[in-house]
Amino acid sequence: MAGTMQVDLVSPEKVLASIEAEKVMLPGSDGDFTAMAGHVPVVTSLSPGTIRIVNGSEESEYLIAGGFAEVSGSGISILAEFASLREDATADMFQSSLEAAEKALEGLEKEELAEATRRYSNLKVMVETLGRAA
Repeated sequence: MAGTMQVDLVSPEKVLASIEAEKVMLPGSDGDFTAMAGHVPVVTSLSPGTIRIVNGSEESEYLIAGGFAEVSGSGISILAEFASLREDATADMFQSSLEAAEKALEGLEKEELAEATRRYSNLKVMVETLGRAA
């Protein structure tokens, strides 16, 4: 059996996972990557997308709206802006937020517009991800 590592996934609302896993697939801001026991230490920002946590035949998927991950040889800590168990998430959960973000883009100053555009893009990716077959 492959080595395992401690995986902690938290969002501002709650702890979503605190489990042992063989590997974790992450949507890194510089591209997707897989972390496993013994991984070289790294801290990276995460893009909106899906995190897959695998331990043997058990697999969990979480939808995230970006965040950060700190990987060490023995564990990984994931701090997500928003996270939900994939099976619990629906596009409708984000539709009203997406519409509100789109309206908020109107009339903003340059710095505010950049942040609002980033948030809008994250929501759009999440809605599109949920529209695809799992």
